[in-house]
Amino acid sequence: MASLFDSLQLGALDLPNRIAMAPLTRARANREGVPNDLIAAYYAQRATAGLIISEATGISREGLGWPNAPGLWNTDQVEGWKTVTAAVHYAGGRIVAQLWHMGRLVHPDLGGGRPVSSSMTKAPDFTHTYEGKKPYVTARALDWDEIQRIVGDYATAARNAIEAGFDGIQIHGANGYLVDQFLRNGANFRTDQYGCSIENRLRFMTEVLQAVGSEIGMARVGIRLSPNILVQGIEDSDPIKLFGAVAERLEDLRVPWIELREAHQPTSAGSIPTAPVSPSMRPIYSGKILLNSDYDGPSARERMAEGIADGISFGRPFISNPDLVRRLAIGAPLAEGDSSTFYSGGPEGYIDYPTFDEAKAA
Repeated sequence: MASLFDSLQLGALDLPNRIAMAPLTRARANREGVPNDLIAAYYAQRATAGLIISEATGISREGLGWPNAPGLWNTDQVEGWKTVTAAVHYAGGRIVAQLWHMGRLVHPDLGGGRPVSSSMTKAPDFTHTYEGKKPYVTARALDWDEIQRIVGDYATAARNAIEAGFDGIQIHGANGYLVDQFLRNGANFRTDQYGCSIENRLRFMTEVLQAVGSEIGMARVGIRLSPNILVQGIEDSDPIKLFGAVAERLEDLRVPWIELREAHQPTSAGSIPTAPVSPSMRPIYSGKILLNSDYDGPSARERMAEGIADGISFGRPFISNPDLVRRLAIGAPLAEGDSSTFYSGGPEGYIDYPTFDEAKAA
């Protein structure tokens, strides 16, 4: 049975270990979505991860609804990311860009206009804007031409990611964002070729994957999904059946790897999971599966021993443990992160966490 510290091949990506850094929004870009030297330092500190999956990165102004999150739709953003990827590669790491359209979770105050989605729906609760928390607004349903434009936006962002020096891309298909809004019948009430049946609800995801695969090669493409938790008001009446069909489609498309945010206990955000979906996906899908959700060293090893996961992605532990791979290898205690600085901007709580050896020597 493979261990966390064995090498792993994810399509075109050759990883030195099976510990991935999960995508983590940290709100350190400028208002134009341009990364900076601070972001480069942050990712370079964590380059011992087998793979870094970047924070969620907007494919367009329309699709970016988080303050100070980065983008990949214009030249300035590409140039900013070049500094980041160069720093990671210099440190010996590998990094892919997570491509993001937030759909109905974009607030008009962020500059993208009225939010769009598979159907005319409204997300629950509140969102973050530069003026503070505000309630979501009702999204309008996309028409056929707009869907084709957005598929094209994904392809353009994928091309920009490779130009910026990323080793590949990951489509954000999880957590109630636009791809998820098409997949699940709790948000998709369309009656055309993009709605109703599972086959139709898979169409948008399929077209996005085909477009980015044609643009950069499918060997450099992955996707993130969150099959068994209710996130941001999105759920499905039969997730086992839906994500079994997703697995079949990913197999047909030869998508080489997926990351599943598959909770095995109530999450740190309080979500209660339904039955795991990965056991039903594994016999169908021959690519590599990374599992994610509140893992530590012992629980990650337990999941690896089950034979379903090919690797584990860690989120919050990487915030406060830039040397997480070494700490897991030697059984060192993990430092706790300061949640008040997760999205605060600046270096505090971002690039000032010491390694285990630095903390011991202090």
